[in-house]
Amino acid sequence: MKCSALWTSLCVCMYGAVVTCSVKKLGNNTGRFANATLVRLNEFLSAGYKKGVRPVRDWRQSTTVAIDLMVYAILNVDEKNQVLTTYVWYRQQWIDEFLAWDPEEFDDVKQISIPTANIWVPDILINEFVDVGKSPEIPYVYVGHTGLVRNYKPIQVVTACSLNIYNFPYDVQKCSLTFQSWLHTTKDINITLMRTPEEVMNDKSVFMNQGEWELLHVLSTYKEFSIDHDDYYAEMKFHVVIRRRPLFYTVNLLLPSVFLMVMDIVGFYLPPDSGERVSFKITLLLGYSVFLIIVSDTLPATAIGTPLIGVYFVVCMALLVISLTESVLIVRLVHKQDLQSRVPQWVKHLVLEKATVLLCIRNKKVCSILSQGSDLPLYKENNMNTAVHCNHHSCEGSRESERNLGLGLSTRDSGSPVMDGILREITTIRQFLEKKDESREIAKEWLQVGYVLDVLLFRVYLLTVLAYSITLGTLWSVWQNV
Repeated sequence: MKCSALWTSLCVCMYGAVVTCSVKKLGNNTGRFANATLVRLNEFLSAGYKKGVRPVRDWRQSTTVAIDLMVYAILNVDEKNQVLTTYVWYRQQWIDEFLAWDPEEFDDVKQISIPTANIWVPDILINEFVDVGKSPEIPYVYVGHTGLVRNYKPIQVVTACSLNIYNFPYDVQKCSLTFQSWLHTTKDINITLMRTPEEVMNDKSVFMNQGEWELLHVLSTYKEFSIDHDDYYAEMKFHVVIRRRPLFYTVNLLLPSVFLMVMDIVGFYLPPDSGERVSFKITLLLGYSVFLIIVSDTLPATAIGTPLIGVYFVVCMALLVISLTESVLIVRLVHKQDLQSRVPQWVKHLVLEKATVLLCIRNKKVCSILSQGSDLPLYKENNMNTAVHCNHHSCEGSRESERNLGLGLSTRDSGSPVMDGILREITTIRQFLEKKDESREIAKEWLQVGYVLDVLLFRVYLLTVLAYSITLGTLWSVWQNV
C-alpha cells in the first residue's frame, strides 16, 4: 500500500514537472510566435494529446454529451418516397479532461477554437438518415479552460419519415430525429439535453415561417434500450411536428370543384322535357374531367394510401354521372311518342298520389307544368310533312260536327257509293283524331309522372350532396383545429 502511494505521488510530480517544462519551453519560443498566447496554448493542448481515446482519466466514468436541436426550415416533404428534408441547427458539448488549462498561465485566455480533426469527437448520428445533405463544413470547435468542448453546426437532414397523407391538405405530420452513439454504450457515452424539454418544444425563434409548412412544436424524449439485454445504449429522440398551410389547395382544388357541383345542382331547374339539361350536364362532366387531369399532379401520391380529397373528387365525378343519368331517364320518360303505353295504375298511385303528398307538390304547380307541355308540337304524319294541332275543345267540336254530318248523309242518300266513301273517310279521320287525342292524354300523364320523379330525384340528390359536403367539411375543420 505504501509503495503504491509512493509510486503514484512520484508519477504526479513527474507529470507536473513535464507540464511546467513544456510551458516554460513554449514560453521561450522565438520568432514571430514569441508572444502569441493562442499559439502557446494550442501547442500546450496538442502536446501528447491522443484523439483516438475517450478523454477521461478514470475509464469507469462515462462521457456525458449534451445536445440541442433548433429547426431552421422545412425544405421538402416528399410524400411519394416518404422522405423529409429539414435544415436544423445542431449543438453538442462535452467535457474533455485533457483539454483543460489555467487561464492565468496564458494571459487569462478562457476559451480557444481548435480544429475538430485534432480532438476526440463522439460518434453521435441520426438513425433516420437516408441521404447526405448539403451541409456546410464547420472545421472548428470551441474549447473552454475547464475542458468544455462546444461543437455547433448547421445540418441539412434528409431522413425517412412515415407520412400520413389521408388528411391532405389539412394534414399534420410528425417526424422523428433520433440521436445516439452508433458504437458506444451508456458506460462510455451518455446523452442529455442542453435545455429543458419545455424550452426545446416551444422554441421557434430561428424557424423560417413563410413556407408551406408551419412548425407546431418539437418534442424530446430520452430512452435507454438494449439489443442483447447486456449492453445498453442511450438515445435522444426529437419529434418534429409540422402542419401544412391549406389555403393554396383550398383555392385551387376545393373551390373549383364546389363551383362545378353547385352548377350541376342549378341545372336541375331546367325543364325536364327539354334537351338542354342533358347537354348542360354533359358539358359539366367534361369540364370536371379536364379539371381532374389538371390537378392530378398536385395531389400527393403514395403506394399505401389515397388522400381523402382524392376520394372526394371521385365521388363528385360519380355524382355528376348519376345526375346526368337521372336527367337522361327523365327526358326519356316525358318524351312524347305515338306508341307510348298508358301509365300503370300502381305508378299513378305511388307517384301521383303518395309522392306528391310526401314532396308537398301542389296541384296548381302540376297543372301549370301540364299546360306548358300542351303547347308543344304533338303530332307528325309519316306520309305528310304537315303537323296537325288541336286542343281539347276543337277536337270535341270536330267529332260532334262529324256525327251530325254522318247522320244527315245517311238519312238522305245512304245507298250512294260517293256518300259511302265520304263516310269512310270521315270515320277514318275521326279515329285518327281520337287516337291522337289519346296519345296526347298519355303524354300528359307521363309528363306529370316525369315531373314528380324529377322533383323526387332532385331532392334526394341534393340531400346526398349536402350530407357529403357537410361530413367532409366537418372532418377537415376538426383536422385543421387539432
